[in-house]
Amino acid sequence: MTDDKDLLFIIQSKMMGLSKGQKKIANFLLEHYDKAVYVTAAELARQVGVSESTVVRFAIEIGFDGYPKLQRALDEMVKGNLIASKRMAVSSDRIFKQDKHILKAVLESDLQRIQSTIDEVDEQVFDLVIDQMIGSDKIYIVGGRSSATLASFFSFYLNYMLDNVINVSSTSVTDVFEQIYRIKQGDLFIGISFPRYSQKTIKAMEFAHAQKATTVAITDSSVSPLYKHADYTLVSTSSMISLVDSLVAPLSLINAIIVAVSIKKKEEVANTLDKLESLWNEYQVYASNVSNKYLK
Repeated sequence: MTDDKDLLFIIQSKMMGLSKGQKKIANFLLEHYDKAVYVTAAELARQVGVSESTVVRFAIEIGFDGYPKLQRALDEMVKGNLIASKRMAVSSDRIFKQDKHILKAVLESDLQRIQSTIDEVDEQVFDLVIDQMIGSDKIYIVGGRSSATLASFFSFYLNYMLDNVINVSSTSVTDVFEQIYRIKQGDLFIGISFPRYSQKTIKAMEFAHAQKATTVAITDSSVSPLYKHADYTLVSTSSMISLVDSLVAPLSLINAIIVAVSIKKKEEVANTLDKLESLWNEYQVYASNVSNKYLK
């Protein structure tokens, strides 16, 4: 099973060949797929009124290796398609069912996202992306909606190390194209997007790929719409916690990229920071952390 977007259609089309118990599961998923994302096979079986083995057989019957694969496909569909208010209700319900203080529940969830990113990100692809960044003529970074904060952070620190970084910040698709229309072969385009995916970022990456620029996607999975336009994909897990998009794991991945680039260009970065430090001190950019009485 590779096309999660048609999952509900597939379930519907398989209905006639399912057993009575499997039909109960199918009907439940068609009506309440958003709730099924966060329940185990045993919990789903209990809610529907069938055995756990029936749930497992149902997943296999509709084309998955097992229930976890089906659950992941449901998760991808929910993240990409549910409106914000519905996603908030689903994720909030999941948190409250954990019977934990909200602080602990959220922080533990972020820890899980980082661990998942460690497990999924490809280190060889990561190294290739670093080489592309250092060897490119220009680097364009695009992030829409909440991912704009990641793009801004990313470009802020990259500008300490490289003089060819462009943060394509805009609220409209038209403005984005006006900033990237000169992109060409030899340039690097980095698109950052997580569910719900930004149409602005998708269209910009599609254009960059068509112009033969090297494209990098920082996104959540291979079913992301950025994936098919990317030469390299760095996968990082994200989720919606109530109203807030949890971008802790993607930010950690971006931190790793920044550190890797700084190590590759260690001497240049050190010289740049020395010059900047003099300017910061001269123009009092940062508040002193030493009390005046110690300076007398």
